[in-house]
Amino acid sequence: MEKIISYPLSVLFYIFFGLSLLIFHPIQWVCFYVFGYQAHKKSVDYLNFCLTKSTNVLGTRYTFKNIDSIPKNVPIIFVANHQSLYDIVGIIWYLRRFHPKFVSKKELGKGIPSVSFNLNHGGSILIDRKDPKQALPAIKGLGEYIEKNKRSAVIFPEGTRSKTGVPKRFSENGLKILCKYAPSAYVVPITINNSWKMVKFGSFPMGLGNHITYTIHNAMAVSDYKFETLFEKTEQVIVNDIKNK
Repeated sequence: MEKIISYPLSVLFYIFFGLSLLIFHPIQWVCFYVFGYQAHKKSVDYLNFCLTKSTNVLGTRYTFKNIDSIPKNVPIIFVANHQSLYDIVGIIWYLRRFHPKFVSKKELGKGIPSVSFNLNHGGSILIDRKDPKQALPAIKGLGEYIEKNKRSAVIFPEGTRSKTGVPKRFSENGLKILCKYAPSAYVVPITINNSWKMVKFGSFPMGLGNHITYTIHNAMAVSDYKFETLFEKTEQVIVNDIKNK
């Protein structure tokens, strides 16, 4: 029954979602080239506000737990499990005060209105997952960027989305480089639940009535831990809070 009901609602959702991307693309362009970084960031924030609202058509809700526990005025490395692209929409809007920048695959850097422009001009990095030699200096640059500007990086160490909510093995490479080049940063683990249910039928129709939760765990100063301990604690606290049903 859910799937049947979802067909017309999914059409409406994609209309709103697509219009948001198309409308904000020229807005981003003007903000970036005429008014600079802060204006461009605001345009990206409100784009993602509109994208979250478009998912409300499907009955989707977002809850962030413990958001006030995130340290302020320091570099932040958000580490999260990855279940769907809607993980990103929520993070950009609800964590906007931390200026989140993403480690993204290069394929997203062209051809997608608004999204590709932001990835290319908003401070995020695009990596070729088949070419580690290219990825390492790009991640190094992101680490240096958040260290200098006291902003945040978002990394999904699974490397790809989990289609069933069951977490994949975490890779340490990207996080290790960020920690090395942002030594005053805090690692903030985030567990995301129920985002995968948005696309449980595939890209069409969409899942209905999902409550996506983001649980923010205790921040850990990079300087307080050996990397191996930090990585183990981060993966453990994220995975232990994932609900697969």
